[in-house]
Amino acid sequence: MAVRTHWTVEHACSHIVDHDLSDRPADKRAGFARWLASKNCTDCWKAARDADSESKEEWLATKRAEEQKAAVAWAKQFDMPQLEGPEKALDWGERSRHQLMTAAHTVLVVEGTWDEADWAELEGKARAITRAGWWIDQRDADGTDLLELLEAASEADRGTENPFR
Repeated sequence: MAVRTHWTVEHACSHIVDHDLSDRPADKRAGFARWLASKNCTDCWKAARDADSESKEEWLATKRAEEQKAAVAWAKQFDMPQLEGPEKALDWGERSRHQLMTAAHTVLVVEGTWDEADWAELEGKARAITRAGWWIDQRDADGTDLLELLEAASEADRGTENPFR
């Protein structure tokens, strides 16, 4: 008599599903059927995954909205210019600029040796960079590198009209 290939499994979600395990080696089928019993059925697993995905999307949208609000308030408070570029890059660029500038201030002034005059000079250089894409490209940079990055920025990154932004 051959080892059976079809198993009726009661899943952890209480659904009973017939599984064709013929694609598994005969000596692995019983163990796999036991493992399946400890898991939700495919339909319940997919529903949980989709619900989790939706909640992650909601959380991310809320987080991005909070970051955007903070970035806009910061830009206004510190007289930062409006960024330029494609519409879809503007918000991301503002958030990236805010995060990098805040990280740089913390490491250079709050924790570092810079005084307000040093910081004011860096802020002036940062105000000159208005291409949203430049700030997005620097989003993973260390705050300690900001001065060097600002000095390396090209004319295309500055506030000149450039149709290719």
